[in-house]
Amino acid sequence: MRIIVVGCGKIGKAIIERLVAEKHDVLVMDNDPVVVESITNAYDVMGLCGNGTEYGQLMEVGTHKCDLFIAVTGSDELNMLSCFAAKRMGAKHTVARIRNSENTTQESLAFMTKGLGLSMSINPELLTAQAIFNIIKLPLASKVETFSSKGFEMIELPLKSNSALEGKTVSEIRRQTKIKFLICAVSRDGETYIPKGDFTLLGGDRLGIIASEQDVLKLFKLLGVEQKPIKNVMVLGGGRTSVYLASMLSKSRINTKIIEKDEKRCEEICELIGSNVTVINGDAMSQDLLSEEGITTADAFVALTGMDEQNILISVYAMNQDVPKIISKVNRSELSAIAKNIGVDTIITSKTIMADVLARYARALQSASGTKVETLYSLMDGKAEAIEFTVMSDFKHIGTPLKELKFKKNALLAGIVRNNNSIIPTGDDVILAEDRVIVISSKLGVDDMSDILE
Repeated sequence: MRIIVVGCGKIGKAIIERLVAEKHDVLVMDNDPVVVESITNAYDVMGLCGNGTEYGQLMEVGTHKCDLFIAVTGSDELNMLSCFAAKRMGAKHTVARIRNSENTTQESLAFMTKGLGLSMSINPELLTAQAIFNIIKLPLASKVETFSSKGFEMIELPLKSNSALEGKTVSEIRRQTKIKFLICAVSRDGETYIPKGDFTLLGGDRLGIIASEQDVLKLFKLLGVEQKPIKNVMVLGGGRTSVYLASMLSKSRINTKIIEKDEKRCEEICELIGSNVTVINGDAMSQDLLSEEGITTADAFVALTGMDEQNILISVYAMNQDVPKIISKVNRSELSAIAKNIGVDTIITSKTIMADVLARYARALQSASGTKVETLYSLMDGKAEAIEFTVMSDFKHIGTPLKELKFKKNALLAGIVRNNNSIIPTGDDVILAEDRVIVISSKLGVDDMSDILE
């Protein structure tokens, strides 16, 4: 596909990297010539210095014949104007990054999407907050993803030594338990495996597991760990993500406390959220302040300041205070690796979330007949993917038992959702039209069911 990306900041760069890796024809625009030069030197893309709204520049980059136009600058208004111009010039699909809270109400987005001809709007802070909220609901997991069909959840969690699953093969586990779940990815010593029935689990493995929400809770009991509900959350930093997260937590009746250094921002947060959330004006790096505000009694600690290093350092302090669940936002991949090595097990990366969304959308646009991409998530630090497809009536293997299909060794059909029923498939199950099927693959770039079949 021919894709134009306007805005090459952290989010834009992550999107560009992902789209290039998936073999799309990408052209980039940014108003900073140094940034454009850096991107074109790092990736196989063409670049132009511009802001994405000038007619001549848009014509020069071929906007009138592009398949997908993405505007992710730091300005909502610039993104919307760029997409409006691109659509009028002939771009087939347009996506705008829209962040400001006054622009992201349901009514406002519906109006702008229709009026501007947007195919989709994306809000990185809202998506990040939702990802954190999903983890807080299942705090034993280090990552939680929910598929569009709502039938399954995909979780990542470490397998501790002496666990009930240690030393057992995948097939043994399935025979010995009535819980409907599937171990669909394993990370071990830097390698990621899509396990078959004879794969043996070891302590220290990081597991990717798919199950329905109720079966996830049963699985935790099988593992011998107690899922205590989170009642008190401390959030560091008062940015947009914190506000979205606090609103979600408040609606779930979870006590939330935000610590923000800027007094004016504290006042703004109070106006946005209301009285259900406690807002503290203070330095998030002050251990005395954290102690005074009850870090030792918090069930979860979420570091969402604008600095990766600060988030990591304060998360380590929270670990030393025995906070049960710690979540840290880290965007730089090299720092993310360091954070995991020192024990911060739950890392949230906004740019990866955004890259997933755009990669999923691009794949959906180019999916071959038979299946359509609905959801896409990166797993195991980007070394595997979970893809949700809708099966169309012209899929050539409809009604064929799965045991008669030959799946590639790096792929696994992990779940089927049919008429709101969640099915962990066996060899006797079949795929029907209108099913939602979930595929796990260590081969990146899968955009059609045929990619996982021999």
